[in-house]
Amino acid sequence: MSAHPLTAQVIDARAWATVDFISDLHLQADDPLTAQAFFDYLRLTHAQAIFILGDLFEVWIGDDVLELDGAEFERQCVLHLAQKAQTCALYFLPGNRDFLISKDFLKSSKVQALADPCVLETQKHRFLLSHGDELCLSDREYQSFRSLVRSPQWISNFLAQPIEQRAQSAREMRAKSQEVQAQIKISANAFPDLDTEACLQWLSKHNCHCLIHGHTHQPNDLSLDSSHQRVVLSDWDAQSSPARTQVLRLEGEELKRVSISTWQDTKI
Repeated sequence: MSAHPLTAQVIDARAWATVDFISDLHLQADDPLTAQAFFDYLRLTHAQAIFILGDLFEVWIGDDVLELDGAEFERQCVLHLAQKAQTCALYFLPGNRDFLISKDFLKSSKVQALADPCVLETQKHRFLLSHGDELCLSDREYQSFRSLVRSPQWISNFLAQPIEQRAQSAREMRAKSQEVQAQIKISANAFPDLDTEACLQWLSKHNCHCLIHGHTHQPNDLSLDSSHQRVVLSDWDAQSSPARTQVLRLEGEELKRVSISTWQDTKI
């Protein structure tokens, strides 16, 4: 686990009545139902702020994809975000699939970048926000890979490659990830989860009582000890049965889960 500054970026949420948290949408052109659910969500939610805690996209190989003739899907996503940003504060911190999102995407979509982790402060609480993958310490192979691909040198070398070469590398990494996940299912072993002691260390360091994160695709509310907890966001998949399109909502100092799979044309 890499070291973090003793002080984290703090977002003041006291002026917002409703805040939404989402992660792991894994948006891609091959899944138009999930993308449309996200677009509908942006149009209908009454939240004053939305925090996207990583893996908004299934893969992101560099902001220059937005310039490609075949990147209409990515440009549509940017357009919907930019439209929502006119009336809502949008925040994003990177996941393991889209950590290459950079200033061009953020500028075009009007989304504000967040450090991982960061703190959301309300009248009564301090929430620690993270994608969560850095705390999966038992997955040593992934942590080694993460350290490699997050290094400035690797990123510089990768982005210097032609786009098609980057796309092929992303497909190969995705195929390897799917193979590992399939092997875990066959062996009936648990998927790597966040390390409890590491979570408590982060919460103590930043004086927070609750960690909100994604990454594991295992939505749950978990007590870490008598005074600390972590809340795991759901991934999104509108093609599953039942559909998974869940939002974690902070309203009146209370966290609740809101499913948008049965929406009518009304605000949530």
